[in-house]
Amino acid sequence: MLTLSDQLEVQVALGYPVLAGVTDQAYRALAAPAIAAAAEVTAVASDQVGPGVTHVPALLVATRALISDEARVPLLRLDGSEREGILDKNHFSDARRGLEHYVPTADVDAPAAPFYVAIDVERGDEFRDVTPQNAVAALAERGRTPVTIDEGLSLVAAFPASLQKNHCFMLAGSSRGDRRVPALWIADKAPKLGWCWNGNPHSWLGVASVGSRLAPA
Repeated sequence: MLTLSDQLEVQVALGYPVLAGVTDQAYRALAAPAIAAAAEVTAVASDQVGPGVTHVPALLVATRALISDEARVPLLRLDGSEREGILDKNHFSDARRGLEHYVPTADVDAPAAPFYVAIDVERGDEFRDVTPQNAVAALAERGRTPVTIDEGLSLVAAFPASLQKNHCFMLAGSSRGDRRVPALWIADKAPKLGWCWNGNPHSWLGVASVGSRLAPA
């Protein structure tokens, strides 16, 4: 499992500093407070079940405060593939075009910072064939919240094997205030960021979740 520092180096190698308009060294400096905040935290571990990466104890999340979500999607790759990530054209199907209209839902306390750390991230395979609204209710009973777009992009960037055929996931922690739920799945042998309806179950889409989030020190 990659450490937070390892995950940072993955982001650097992918070209995140260029997108952020800073040098590699400056990018690392921006991430340092978030990594330091998690230094003393021991995440709750869980067994990996099913194919790919199903659980990440600590995830370094780069946010749209630093880089737009749209700019990060093409940098996504599947495990062992060089096909670039795809942004579903349906995100441009109405007047609220793109991803900027998606914000964290009321139950998600995402730190307002360029970087933060998400603790105890689960892919949510158990919620395949469960509607997002029912999955989120079940997560709330456990004290967990669904992942956001920023978190989902950070997860797949660092752990490409978290996306597997028939084991993909929704990002129900981000919403435009309507029935659309963003999701990451596989299309044309590449990661794709699309959306589904809140009341529709999908046998190949779980609902990923987070145990807690740590603001930078």
